[in-house]
Amino acid sequence: MSTTTKAPSNWNIANALTLLRIALVPLFAFLMLHGDGQETSWRIGAAVVFAAAIITDRIDGDLARNWGLVTDLGKIADPIADKALIGAALIALSLIGELWWWVTGLVLFRELGITVMRFFMIRYGVMAAGRGGKAKTVAQSVAILLMVCPLPAVVEPVAYVCMAVAVGLTLVTGLDYVAQAVRLRRSSGTSDPAA
Repeated sequence: MSTTTKAPSNWNIANALTLLRIALVPLFAFLMLHGDGQETSWRIGAAVVFAAAIITDRIDGDLARNWGLVTDLGKIADPIADKALIGAALIALSLIGELWWWVTGLVLFRELGITVMRFFMIRYGVMAAGRGGKAKTVAQSVAILLMVCPLPAVVEPVAYVCMAVAVGLTLVTGLDYVAQAVRLRRSSGTSDPAA
């Protein structure tokens, strides 16, 4: 007698945390932009919300893997939640003049481009985030958190170095995803995946 494992429901705690992270994005943006981003108490609030959202990223991933709650929805929604949060933070920092727009544009172009590519590639297989993508997300999160927090001016160079590392990882992992997509497409052959 063969036993088949039932796929986990999309409605689970890991995916709920991912959706919570998406819901925290507008709250973060509101706190960050209040008073043109110059009010310390609002910046602290924005940093707390950003940190909480980033922590949910770690928790939802651990829950999904350890409790067998990995779903295709989670594999797609999780990176979207990350990109929404990171994108909102970069745009907010650029709007208040604390991050160059070209950095924001470059990172957002890569993030949106890879997300769109992943959606087009889903018919050939799900392109889950690898270690490089996770390292990129950590680097971006640390850099942004340092820039969002109202820290003394002596810490500013550290924040900018962290941002430079994050941008470098963003570009390198973007190229890696493109290579992964090419391999996935080639391995599927030339037949129609829907057939």
